[in-house]
Amino acid sequence: MLTVVQVLSKSSEDEMVACFLIGELSSQRFGQNLRSHLAVAEQTEELLTQPDLSDTGANFARRALLAATRGYGENRDLFENFPDQVTWTRALLSADEAAGVRHIDYSYWVELSGGSRQPTDAAARIKTGLRAFDVPNEPFVAAARALIRGERFPPLILVGERQDNLVCLEGHLRLTAYALVGFPTDIECLIGTAPTMRRWAR
Repeated sequence: MLTVVQVLSKSSEDEMVACFLIGELSSQRFGQNLRSHLAVAEQTEELLTQPDLSDTGANFARRALLAATRGYGENRDLFENFPDQVTWTRALLSADEAAGVRHIDYSYWVELSGGSRQPTDAAARIKTGLRAFDVPNEPFVAAARALIRGERFPPLILVGERQDNLVCLEGHLRLTAYALVGFPTDIECLIGTAPTMRRWAR
């Protein structure tokens, strides 16, 4: 279990959506699909790379984009059983706290971590050359090298019923990369809590 995290400030649904989308924009797995939906919506990448959280129209456009690509607000895909009312905060996790965050209960992350869904276990298996479903581990290694070079990653997005028991919503690759390099720094994140989050964050 995690200790109480260091809260930096209040956050919001609009900030979470903006952070989620900028995290996926740089993803090898999800980035191209996101760009395709941007084009369909006749929006440019600046909607994501330069988010203005005071712009109601832009916030609506980003929520619509996350709905189209991941089912946000529509009770489907990644956001099936996700609560409607979530309290969001921006926080810092220590190394021990970050190591206690679990990956989502999804077959790939269960397999990669040897069943525990712990990032440290996933990292240990990656270091031995084990693959989940024969998916290459190179993206994890590349991200870990980027951290070693001093690159900064977008905030992780974590959720739970409370701040002391969290599951990763967005940023699984980054969380695993942090584990590969031993969590050398405090990790910035957005944390969403809700009494009914257990339905999603198993």
